[in-house]
Amino acid sequence: MRTLGQKRAEYALEKVLTISCDRKDFKSLSSGVPPMILQNGFGQTMAFFVAKGTDKEMKIKGNDKHIVMFRIIKEWLVKELGTDVFRIDSDEKDFIKEISQLSQVDYLTAQKETLSLLEWVKRYANAWFSGEESQNDTGS
Repeated sequence: MRTLGQKRAEYALEKVLTISCDRKDFKSLSSGVPPMILQNGFGQTMAFFVAKGTDKEMKIKGNDKHIVMFRIIKEWLVKELGTDVFRIDSDEKDFIKEISQLSQVDYLTAQKETLSLLEWVKRYANAWFSGEESQNDTGS
């Protein structure tokens, strides 16, 4: 039987290897998300991601690093905490509403689970995208 930590690690690796945004930007963001959550709060950070990943016409930019991170977290929480806490089919804005309506226990559980997942996301982004900075810098 696999541990929850092993499942987190596998999920994070799968997502990091298939991201659809600029890898260097994603690597940088992945390092800053845990402190952002601890300083500003889980719900506020998720709302920030939606705001940053939305264009002037209020449309979600699917390959924006903020939306990519948001979706990695959302998908994991739906998968791990289940449909008792989050709906599977909620879009970004509905998910923010769901976060705002969580009980304190569920909110803290979601925050803790997100921080645990982000340890792996950050670790894999640093491992897989570390050489890309020097390659991009020397190419000019």
